[in-house]
Amino acid sequence: MPGTISIRSYQAADWQHLCTIHDMARRDELAYTVGVAAFRCLEDTFEEEGLFDDDLVVAELGGVVSGFVAFNQFEVTWLYVHPAYYRRGVGRALLRYIMQQSSSSIRIELLEGNTPAQLLYASEGFVVTDRRKGKLIGNESFSAAGLVLQNGK
Repeated sequence: MPGTISIRSYQAADWQHLCTIHDMARRDELAYTVGVAAFRCLEDTFEEEGLFDDDLVVAELGGVVSGFVAFNQFEVTWLYVHPAYYRRGVGRALLRYIMQQSSSSIRIELLEGNTPAQLLYASEGFVVTDRRKGKLIGNESFSAAGLVLQNGK
């Protein structure tokens, strides 16, 4: 699947792609952390978790929607890549896009144990600034530990 990664604004026609990307990647994320029993699909969680509260862009690789990120000037709120596109630079391209858009330091929260994501963020200059325990956002019947990361911009 060769091709160039392009980043563009979300369009309503991307919705099903986002659902597929989130639902597949979220299961992987939970498998590293609190367990896949905590999974809830995007269609059930996007409103309460504020997917559309901030800027939302998608990444295309070879013309296929392969990832998305929601963010504001200070924080990444969602970043998911379709598992078929892991380790192809999609997540890094989305993260660098956000860093170029922001004039301030950016904060990211992720579940402790999500080593692939933490390694990506560390490789782009993010460091762990806090560790928190509480309920899993989106499925509060599960406990979770999270890391707060910040870049040095």
